[in-house]
Amino acid sequence: MAEPAVVVGQVAGISLEAWIGMVIAIIAFWVLATWALFKTLRQDERKMEMIERQGKIETYSPKALQDLRDWIETNPDDPLVEEAKDEYNDCVESLKEVEEPFYDWPQEKIDNLEKL
Repeated sequence: MAEPAVVVGQVAGISLEAWIGMVIAIIAFWVLATWALFKTLRQDERKMEMIERQGKIETYSPKALQDLRDWIETNPDDPLVEEAKDEYNDCVESLKEVEEPFYDWPQEKIDNLEKL
């Protein structure tokens, strides 16, 4: 009767190096996911504090607002352009009304923004 083959350095048919790699990947995933969760919750907490204090915050970052403006200018005949203009104008109005913007907006850039 043949005895089952015993392979040194394997657990459940997987090498020790593969187990170590999987454990490291799982730990790295949970560390990054936890960090992202806490960062997101801190940002949302800051947004809520600003909304309670100021009544509103801007809805777009400087790059997002510029991208929206570029899209509006390159798609003037799009059926969604009026909605996009309303969103753009709401953000510009909010930026001019709030004391402290959420995103990093230079005051000079805020002063130069105009509604569409």
